[in-house]
Amino acid sequence: MKLKQLEGLVGSLQQFSNPKVELEQYPTGPHIASRMLFTAENSFEDVSSKVVADFGCGCGTLGTAAALLGAEHVIGIDVDSQALEIASLNAEDLELDIDYVQCDIRNLVWRGQNIDTVVMNPPFGTRTKGADMDFLCMALKVASQAVYSLHKTSTRDLRYDVPRLYKFHKKKEVDIAVDLWRFVPK
Repeated sequence: MKLKQLEGLVGSLQQFSNPKVELEQYPTGPHIASRMLFTAENSFEDVSSKVVADFGCGCGTLGTAAALLGAEHVIGIDVDSQALEIASLNAEDLELDIDYVQCDIRNLVWRGQNIDTVVMNPPFGTRTKGADMDFLCMALKVASQAVYSLHKTSTRDLRYDVPRLYKFHKKKEVDIAVDLWRFVPK
């Protein structure tokens, strides 16, 4: 699948209508999501024919992109049942077979299928300090091949567009500098 086609498909996904600030819910935009998964597949072969887990999947953007790129199996995990409903509808609309699990990532005990790759856009930890590290620690325990994660930074060129979603947001949209990290568990 070509990058533009992938971006178009993930750009058609339904997103949060009422995001929860305490969970730091922000939609993962189609531009960054498509490039993240396209890079994982085309540079490292970490998606196609792999079992991929989307931690804190929200509306399912990253997991959907993985499924579209030929993942053998995709599992989306999120604490929010409303987000999982949206993710499930998105998968259904694209006729993708993705499993969703409601679970707080900090309490995850994985005894299921081996997971090759974890993809995630975790909370940046601006509301709950260390939330991003909770996600990262669990991902490194579970993934056998690679972990792809977006983390807030102020020194890089990769930008994450955050639309005005909450009452305290003053601007229509803000670009947040982020890094995409690839971790290889040992």
